[in-house]
Amino acid sequence: MPLKAILISLILSSVCLTTVRGQQTDSALLYNDPYIAELDSLLNESGSSDFLKLMDSLINLPAPTIKSQLITRLGYNSNVVSASRTLGFNQFGMAPGISYYHKSGLYVDATGYWSKEYEPNYYLTVGTIGYLNSPTTWWSFMTEYSRYMYSKLNDGEYIAYKNNIGASNFFDVGLFTFRLDYQFYFGDKIAHRINPSIMLNLRKTNLGKIDRIAFYPTFSTLFGSEQITETIPYARTLLGILYRVRNHLPLYYEKTTTEFGVLNYSLVAPVAITLKHWTFIVSYTYNIPKSLPGETINLVDTGYLSASISKRITF
Repeated sequence: MPLKAILISLILSSVCLTTVRGQQTDSALLYNDPYIAELDSLLNESGSSDFLKLMDSLINLPAPTIKSQLITRLGYNSNVVSASRTLGFNQFGMAPGISYYHKSGLYVDATGYWSKEYEPNYYLTVGTIGYLNSPTTWWSFMTEYSRYMYSKLNDGEYIAYKNNIGASNFFDVGLFTFRLDYQFYFGDKIAHRINPSIMLNLRKTNLGKIDRIAFYPTFSTLFGSEQITETIPYARTLLGILYRVRNHLPLYYEKTTTEFGVLNYSLVAPVAITLKHWTFIVSYTYNIPKSLPGETINLVDTGYLSASISKRITF
């Protein structure tokens, strides 16, 4: 199987997330036949925009010889994505981006996030540098570093993680692609994310003026760790409380523990259409977020539509 087909399948299999070459950004190697590329994570709970970026990336690789390429894109989320406990914001609104993929496998990506619901409207830029390779016809991998640069944080807002190092593996088996991601977030705190997913690859080529139309239903489970701080009272009786107040002693102390478990289940149904150097993607995502033991955050199931348009330029 050509590298292009492998990369396309692998990248598309990521639901969260992020990009052929990036979790929160997109990546792309291009083939003569355009293919689909994300998204997104991650970002994290859903990674919708990242998944779309990923699809864009893979969709545009040229075969059999990989060439250096530039990809510009514009993504849109129709509704609020399940709040990301990792990055501290909801992904929705517009997400413009640009990626450059060198034929050596190295790539850089910049993605912006804009929404009228935030102040300022343009609230985040994600810069990524990474490497993508396909050692065999059935296995591809990518590694990358991402930096999250917020335009402005309002009073009381706090972002614990501003950096990410990640690795993704893609295994192609017939019509199925299995993906396994690992992400390490760090900043004021640290967190680990493990994201296995499975994708079904259904596609047709050369349908009239359409070079390719593809459907990649994907199921993903997100595992992760989180540092949880609980406020615990020193005294649990009225007498004990009165004693501590009278002696000017603290009533509470904080206990921090690290919990690991399932953070989110997600179902993604993307349809991608390629016309020459253009790729159009429409996707529906349904997220089922889960809280870890001791977490007090309010999580609800969410479903939303996403779309993206991208153009590739081959050098």
